[in-house]
Amino acid sequence: MTVSEDRYRVLLGASSALADQPTVKAVLHSLRDVLSSSCNLHGAFLYVLDDGGESLRVLEFDREPDAPPIKTGTKISRTGAAAQALDEQKPVFLPDVSQEMLKHPSLAPFAPESVGRSTYVFPVSTSQERYGLLVITKDRGQEFVAEDVELLASLASHVAVALECALARDNAELYQRQAEKERDRLKFLLEINNHIVSKLEVDELFRAVAGSVRKHFHNHCTTFWLINQQSGCLERRFLDFPTGRGFLAKIATTMPGSLESDWWRGRKAVSLSLDTEVPSEIRDAARLESLVSAVSVPLVGASGPLGLMNVSSRETDAFSEADLDLLSQIATQISLVLDNALAYGRLRASHDDLQDQREYLEAEISSELNFEDFVGKSTAIQNVLRQVAIVAPTDSTVLLHGETGTGKELIARAIHRGSPRSERTFVKLNCAAIPTGLLESELFGHEKGAFTGALMQKKGRFEIADRGTLFLDEIGDISVELQPKLLRAVQEREFERLGSSKTIQVDVRMIAATHRDIPGMIRNNQFREDLFYRLNVFPIEIPPLRERRGDIPLLVHYFVSRFARRMHKNIRRIPKEAMEALVNAPWPGNVRELENFIERAVILTPETDLYVQVSELKNTPAPARTNDDVSTFQDAERQAIIDALKAAAGRVAGTGGAAGRLGLKRTTLQNKMRRLNISRADFLQ
Repeated sequence: MTVSEDRYRVLLGASSALADQPTVKAVLHSLRDVLSSSCNLHGAFLYVLDDGGESLRVLEFDREPDAPPIKTGTKISRTGAAAQALDEQKPVFLPDVSQEMLKHPSLAPFAPESVGRSTYVFPVSTSQERYGLLVITKDRGQEFVAEDVELLASLASHVAVALECALARDNAELYQRQAEKERDRLKFLLEINNHIVSKLEVDELFRAVAGSVRKHFHNHCTTFWLINQQSGCLERRFLDFPTGRGFLAKIATTMPGSLESDWWRGRKAVSLSLDTEVPSEIRDAARLESLVSAVSVPLVGASGPLGLMNVSSRETDAFSEADLDLLSQIATQISLVLDNALAYGRLRASHDDLQDQREYLEAEISSELNFEDFVGKSTAIQNVLRQVAIVAPTDSTVLLHGETGTGKELIARAIHRGSPRSERTFVKLNCAAIPTGLLESELFGHEKGAFTGALMQKKGRFEIADRGTLFLDEIGDISVELQPKLLRAVQEREFERLGSSKTIQVDVRMIAATHRDIPGMIRNNQFREDLFYRLNVFPIEIPPLRERRGDIPLLVHYFVSRFARRMHKNIRRIPKEAMEALVNAPWPGNVRELENFIERAVILTPETDLYVQVSELKNTPAPARTNDDVSTFQDAERQAIIDALKAAAGRVAGTGGAAGRLGLKRTTLQNKMRRLNISRADFLQ
């Protein structure tokens, strides 16, 4: 009875010990401690059924230091003693376990170490389930007695119950972890959906998504790249890297390679090697930022690839397969809304352009100067109009030269109207009317906060005139400091707004005008020579009114008719004396001065005959004008041309020619030489 009492006491102690253990491993360790007083065990291995009951794997073990080093997870087939114990649900005795180990490839290498050890294989089962086997091994020379076998069989039943409880607990914890993970995943997807439905701006969407990604994946860096449809390169649109050192922030563009093309076709997130699968500049920056693992997520819309989302971490193997699947899901959602957001951005930009053009055109319509056709039949003006007809259909830059009031803006508008850009905007800017400090902002625009008083973003005239015509009047009044930037805009068709580093490209046809002597300004270092050559592609000289006096009667009748109609006056006749006085007046202000004079005359006319205040005209009417005055002016002009020709050794045009010295166009100088009867004999003596 003493032996039986000891056995029962051991069994009761084992049962209590097993019930107190939270894990299967603790159960096996407690088993050896409990049995140490009754029998000596060399090792205890717990095998559980796997692969639908076709094999068994080692779940836990407790063994002596010199026992064979069989590892957790080692699999054996359901054959031999294992199959017998499971099928018959009875213990199986193995006098030499090494012979049984040779039947299993995974255990065969350890058979020599187990020669001579006796082993019992006990089924671990409850009334509900068969879980596996408990394999007990003794030291060499020790035998299993009947009481040991009975005790161990009872303990195997207790192990089965403990295992059932432990597995149930593990399953419950696993289910809880899966439920929490699924909850976090759904919460993350809902958060992304909320961003998608509430953010129309691309940058706002990227900022919100990057914040959610960092909170969910605990990554360090998130980057969004979009494809530039014109250049084909990837442009960094947004970078979220709170702990970054600034190396990645320096990379704004990169060229996509073959790997990116494969990713776009696959439309799935892929793990990225920062050592081999990224461009060299990004690889170097990632190394400096200590980033070691990354995922690249393709963004593909209905019309094709849009860009990439890259998620990086300073931790090794930071992203699992489940993370890649989740990132692929949100990439699909982001791609759908990104298509809409980019379309919205294009529509808004187009709307802003149309709004700017509308406001500009409204200002043009309300201005005092309205476009009218040129009035005149003189040879000088017809020559100008022929040049306009030649250059208008091209996109060449035109430089108009003429005195104030000769109608340079009207010529510019005529060029625009005859060009393929006539359906687009004609934008003008008088460079002399804008203070030097504000002229750069007017030309190129500025960002909000670029200078004191810049309360909002503003587009410059170059942007407003995109795909249209830009007319810069009085180009000679632009400061030398601003001329290099203007040269770049004219030559390269690109510039930056004030306060911005982003380069803006435009397609603008340039027309410039001036009344100043640009070659003389170049000699005095007041105007850049390279800018002049870039503007002087097709020069047009507009004659002053004194050189087309035959057009003055036509202009007078035209202005009288227009002003009389506006003022509701019935003016039917212009006295001959008044017309002669108008024709012979000097008109230093040219057509503009004549127009203003006629408007005042119409205002003062009470009857049907135009009332002209002849006394206000600087010259006397033709009958009172002396031939000496005319001869004196013509002689002075003739002598100036002869002196210039002599200084130029008879060269009319070209470098150092008489035309350049006088600031005239070659054809204008030749016309003057014919009119003043200047021959080669006059200057080649």
